[in-house]
Amino acid sequence: MIVDVDAVGATGACKPRAAPGTMSGMPESRILEIPEDQYSPEQRAAIDALLQGRGRLLTPYKVWIHSPQLAMAMERLGTFLNKKCSLTEREVELGIVLTARHWAGEFVLEAHVKTCLDVGYAPSVMEAIRRGDTPDLPNPRERSMYELAVVAAQPGPGPDEVFDTALENLGREGVAEALALFGYYSAVAIAMKLHRVPVPARAGA
Repeated sequence: MIVDVDAVGATGACKPRAAPGTMSGMPESRILEIPEDQYSPEQRAAIDALLQGRGRLLTPYKVWIHSPQLAMAMERLGTFLNKKCSLTEREVELGIVLTARHWAGEFVLEAHVKTCLDVGYAPSVMEAIRRGDTPDLPNPRERSMYELAVVAAQPGPGPDEVFDTALENLGREGVAEALALFGYYSAVAIAMKLHRVPVPARAGA
């Protein structure tokens, strides 16, 4: 299953991209960090579950930990999608990038474009997604991930042809997991964007 790469953490080696607005060239993050010695018992339990499931404190959880029950629920879903679902690593990463592109979530987009390149997607595929063009995806399962993401972002239920093809390629299990993946990483992308988390340097530039 997918390498442990949430929208947060896969880019520890990447340098943040400078942006105007402060003396340091970087806008101030809105994340309110909680010192470890100030965690409530519920927050500590959520962090422990995250460390057990994902191995480290991922940045979105610094937002969600202010609602420890939410953090716990998101940890269960995120760990499942990243480690236990039926989708391949490439399929999951493609779904994340498409979701981030939809929400203009630059942090998530740049972190996971890098991972997509690492798992073998061509730079031209990532550039097409950045532009909002249709990427060349010869693999039927990956093409269905793309088509599902596109119709999910549009009004209405989408054409039967797209949905039926996705069922044929991914199965009911895979379709259910893909839609949950879009929802989970929508929450990640929105949280990172609105909390002004510094954006990694552009991958594949």
